[in-house]
Amino acid sequence: MPSLSQSWLHRESEFAAFTTGPLLDFWQRREEGEFIGVDDVPIRFVRLCSPEHNRVVVISPGRIESYMKYPEVAYDLFHCGYDVMIIDHRGQGLSGRMLTDHHRGHVRRFDDYVEDLTRFWQLEIEPRDYVRRFALAHSMGGAVLALMLTRNPQAFDAVALCAPMFGIKLPMPLWMAKKVTGWVERRPAMRDSYAIGTGHWRPLPFIVNALTHSRPRYRRFLRYYADYPELRVGGPTYHWVREGIFAGERAIAGAGKITTPLLLLQAEEDRVVVNAAQVAFCQALTHAGHPPYGGEPLVIQGARHEILFEQDKRRAVALDAIVHFFALHSDSAAEIPANSSRG
Repeated sequence: MPSLSQSWLHRESEFAAFTTGPLLDFWQRREEGEFIGVDDVPIRFVRLCSPEHNRVVVISPGRIESYMKYPEVAYDLFHCGYDVMIIDHRGQGLSGRMLTDHHRGHVRRFDDYVEDLTRFWQLEIEPRDYVRRFALAHSMGGAVLALMLTRNPQAFDAVALCAPMFGIKLPMPLWMAKKVTGWVERRPAMRDSYAIGTGHWRPLPFIVNALTHSRPRYRRFLRYYADYPELRVGGPTYHWVREGIFAGERAIAGAGKITTPLLLLQAEEDRVVVNAAQVAFCQALTHAGHPPYGGEPLVIQGARHEILFEQDKRRAVALDAIVHFFALHSDSAAEIPANSSRG
């Protein structure tokens, strides 16, 4: 464990050797599966398990992401003693799409994501004899997980949310975005078209990306999309934007129902989601008597939106916090107060 944790600080310097050696060997052990989600949409997932593990981490990825992007995160959690299971949300990754143009990021109802994740938990997590069940979510996946927890706060022993999407950075004021998407909603020919300023997927040069400071991790992300064109998702539809806006607001409004121990990691330089909405979510938890771990978001200094794919020095801070937080809720350590101040 200490040696693995130390490696998090020095991996980028030998990234090619790591990804073509230990990481590739690990990823080839994966088991892929599928179940039928809402409206008969096939939902794909992957599991990486060991008979020596009695704890699991379920990963809920962000918009446009696939489990094919997460081998490194899975590797690190697995070697910390956790089974890892990752879902591909509907409309992205290897799961079924709802529109003929597979590049359009779309969902009929945001709650379809929530029901899919709940079904995944019921089929793959609940029946297994795990001593502890944890969840890790990023961006859109954080909103999905939070809404699931408002319905079933006992599903996991603890959860970590990385840059959760409780508010979306928009090219216009929120009130105006609601009016525009509301107007478009009444026009079926437009509601499922790309939202203004977006379109088909296209690779952006590293220098203008808003996701990470890590050049090797960003290049690897683009290489996946080049090697697996079926993974590509472009901009969201107007309807998705509308669903996403109201989903974030519902997550904040329903935060009081979440009693699950929760750690929220915030990217200081986030240009994708609204950090103030994450603060509002944490305040709602606190007001209900269930404050997040540390009482407020853990800000990863200098990080862009994709905290788990950041440069080593920032990523290591986040992973250390996540693993430590889960350890507080594992076995005998689970009795440590979840909301004690950080040392």
